Amino acid sequence: MADREQPYDPYIPSGGAGQGAQGQNGNMRTAALQAEIDSTVGIMRDNINKVSERGARLDSLQDKTDNLAVSAQGFRRGANRVRKQMWWKDMKMRMCLIVGIIILLVVIIVPSVVATQKKPRVTPFEPSSPANESVTMQGVVRAGARAAARSSRQIVAASGRRAFPRALVASTTPSRLYTTGDGQKSSVYAAFLNLLASASSRREVDQYLGQFRSVKPHQFAVVKVGGAILTDHLDELCFALQQLHAIGLYPIIVHGAGPQMNQTLLDSGVEPDFIDGIRVTDKKTLGIARKLFLEANMDLVMTLKRNWSVPARPITAGALQADYLDKEKWKYVGNITKINPRAIMDAIENKELPILCSMAETEDGQILNVNADVVAAALAREFEPMKIIYLSEKGGLFNAETGKLISHINLEGEYDSYLSQPWVRYGTKLKIVEAKKLLDGLPRTSSVAITHPQNLGKELFTHTGGGTLIRNGGSVKEVSKFEDLDVDALSQALAREHGGAEASNAVKSYMENLKSRPFEAFFDDSMGVVAIVYPPGKDGEFAQLSTFTTTKDAFLTNVSDLVFERMKQKYPKMYWVVESQEQNLVKWNLEKTDGFLRREKEIFCWWGSAESSEIFGLLENYSKQGRSILKDSLESQFRRAADFVAGLKQGQQARSYSTFAGARTMSQSVRPSLGQSKMLPAASRGFATTASRSQDSTNPNPPYGNKFASKDYPSKVALIGARGYTGQALIDLLNKHPNMDLRHVSSRELNGQKLEGYTKRQITYENLSPDDVEALAKKGEVDCWVMALPNGVCKPFVEAIERSGNTSSVIVDLSADYRFDDKWTYGLPELIPRRKLDGATRIANPGCYATAAQLGIAPLLEFVGGQPTVFGVSGYSGAGTKPSPKNDVNNLTNNLIPYSLTDHIHEREISRQLGTEVAFIPHVAVWFQGIHHTISIPLNRTMTSRDIRNLYQDRYAGEKLVKIVGESPLVKNISGKHGVEIGGFAVHSSGKRVVINATIDNLLKGAATQCLQNMNLALGYAEYEGIPY
Repeated sequence: MADREQPYDPYIPSGGAGQGAQGQNGNMRTAALQAEIDSTVGIMRDNINKVSERGARLDSLQDKTDNLAVSAQGFRRGANRVRKQMWWKDMKMRMCLIVGIIILLVVIIVPSVVATQKKPRVTPFEPSSPANESVTMQGVVRAGARAAARSSRQIVAASGRRAFPRALVASTTPSRLYTTGDGQKSSVYAAFLNLLASASSRREVDQYLGQFRSVKPHQFAVVKVGGAILTDHLDELCFALQQLHAIGLYPIIVHGAGPQMNQTLLDSGVEPDFIDGIRVTDKKTLGIARKLFLEANMDLVMTLKRNWSVPARPITAGALQADYLDKEKWKYVGNITKINPRAIMDAIENKELPILCSMAETEDGQILNVNADVVAAALAREFEPMKIIYLSEKGGLFNAETGKLISHINLEGEYDSYLSQPWVRYGTKLKIVEAKKLLDGLPRTSSVAITHPQNLGKELFTHTGGGTLIRNGGSVKEVSKFEDLDVDALSQALAREHGGAEASNAVKSYMENLKSRPFEAFFDDSMGVVAIVYPPGKDGEFAQLSTFTTTKDAFLTNVSDLVFERMKQKYPKMYWVVESQEQNLVKWNLEKTDGFLRREKEIFCWWGSAESSEIFGLLENYSKQGRSILKDSLESQFRRAADFVAGLKQGQQARSYSTFAGARTMSQSVRPSLGQSKMLPAASRGFATTASRSQDSTNPNPPYGNKFASKDYPSKVALIGARGYTGQALIDLLNKHPNMDLRHVSSRELNGQKLEGYTKRQITYENLSPDDVEALAKKGEVDCWVMALPNGVCKPFVEAIERSGNTSSVIVDLSADYRFDDKWTYGLPELIPRRKLDGATRIANPGCYATAAQLGIAPLLEFVGGQPTVFGVSGYSGAGTKPSPKNDVNNLTNNLIPYSLTDHIHEREISRQLGTEVAFIPHVAVWFQGIHHTISIPLNRTMTSRDIRNLYQDRYAGEKLVKIVGESPLVKNISGKHGVEIGGFAVHSSGKRVVINATIDNLLKGAATQCLQNMNLALGYAEYEGIPY
């Protein structure tokens, strides 16, 4: 038993026992196991290495595959681009081929066909002579249409009866209806008429062209061209003049060069000086002006000749005689005393456009600078033209309250009304006043038009016009008692469109009916326009337009529009019916409506804001009764008479409306919405209403662009408190503004030092006291005062200006001193109605924190369900330049310091302006400039992020200084920028709370930029002028 082998023990003993075991056979077994382990490990290492190598190769193959996929995608994109380019080239070649064929047909074939016709059946439409004043409007309207229709049917090929395509026939119509006497211009002439016809109708062109040709060639028009037109819109001007010359109209052109003059004087080291808006012209300025005007005149003449093939004659001396306007005040500035017409008449007789510059000579030969508007007015008095046209960049006068172009002004009925409007000032007021002075001395057929060169044709040849038309018009009388009517004159006016005994009997019956019912008649002095309205039975109901008739002359002079405006003022709710056979008639009437209903050959029209039930009731009555709803109207009388004489009238239908297309209205058809198709009853015929907004925008307070600028000369500015960051930022902006002339800069610390960063003139810092400010204000040396002072400091300066008695100068206060004073206008243009800032003289600039917070909350005000909280963080520039812990960079590093946890002045400001309590918690951080707001707003209803973002985009549509973004805006992106960014729009899971972020540069839109924005509005410049948005 002692010799038996011991069983295997996997545990190796330690110590002495281990040594004993080694002596036996444990070491052999361990060595064998170790060898096997080492072998296995080696095999595993080899396998791992092989796997790694294969993985590397797979990664390499994957990379190559990805690269090939990217290359293939790029190749496909390139192939698609090439394919598209080839397709476009192919289409262009085809279009060129088609155009070439059309040109060949028009230029070569059509003239030969016209020449072969022996008896042209087209009768030219001539303007009505005084003897034909009683010609009916209906006949006038249809004459041109019948002629054009017959001409299109009669142009046939010489070899057969095959008709030409309608498009080709249209291009031949001008040469058939009119004769230019110059075959080379026929294509330009036809293109011009086709262009106008596409804008309105050929009939309108016929009427106005006949009207312009009814006077002598030099009595067509005087056109004043602004200097900015010559530099920025020269091609558009030359194109318009080319078209007029091509159809045998030769306007007298006078041009200015104001903007070029300003720049040339600055380049020559001469400072432009204006007194009452008139340039002071010394000898050096006169020499520069003379050279500049001659160059501008010759440039225009040569451009017309070389580039546009328009004969033009420069008239730079001998035609205008003047005397000094006020030699002591304005020096070499003149006023026209005499016109020598010989050179002008000779140019027109030779079919050349006379081009005059605004320089004149005295009797002893001294050259004087004369305002181009004054020259144009003098030429108008001399030649008594039908049109006096002022070409400007803005293209007309604009209503600052509605934002719409003022399409026409009838001075006799609207002059006092316009001048009483607070927004009519500066250039707008001057133009209206000067237009009245001018037209008072001219025939009643003359008118003043203000338009852009690209709209000149539309302004001259269409009823709707392309700018602002100013004319004396006529007064409108209102009579509501039968005994006060001139019965004979009224009867003749009502019957003039309907001949025969039947019409006379119909009018008599209608007049008898007027004796026994309420009515109100509207008419002008000559009864060229007559409208009779049946008043509503009860207050708030609709009146009925019983009849409306107008002569051609009254319509072309816009008296018909004046009557409609007067009816609209007297009867805010009214309905009438018009036939729809002629689209021009429909167009003119629909421009007057707030809604309409089409029914077969009639259109039921109405205006006036009403409840849905009222409209439905009105439409239901019309649907049931049709035209019989107007059973007591003159129209119904004529229709009964027409039943017996239809065969004798040759298609002439009796009706009380005989107007043309497109009328002008004072507010350009600003119409309230009636909900459009949603209000339709299920069984009714189509009924349509027009848009409700006075702007083509969802923004209820849209920006004032260039069209509202009413001042084009510099304003003198004084800056009180220029040492701070805001003052320096404002100086930089004023330096780049074309019309802000910084004259005085006041700083106690920098007194006597040179102002750096302002290059328009050399300025030295002053230390102006309130007494100094009062003295400057009394002399009128400053147009706008900017108070960039700490809170509680500017009051003595404001009181000094008010003591001076100068009420016209503007004060913009950047501190918080007057933000809670109702006598001052709060200057946040995006939220405060801009018309309040337009012309304001006391403006409180909002705070930087407050601006961003208000803009971030305002669109949601009606949805606020609790107190909004604003957590704001500003850069240390907001703490001012005076050393403190809040602008100590070392103290701010890795730190955030609260300003005031409650009752901060901006908290009061935000809450006051928004009309709801807001919690505001401001902080200061280590960066220099820029503010970040986190705004938490409880909601009174469930909303989505998309809903809220759309709400903000709609509210700030068109705003140049407010940007709506999807993500949260960052401070580093807004620093140095002139606007506000609003984003984030994170909505809580409940849908009842939204968190919005807003960023603003506290020195720019939070202070200096907003100040300049307010200055522009108050002084009459474009709102964003000088602001690099």
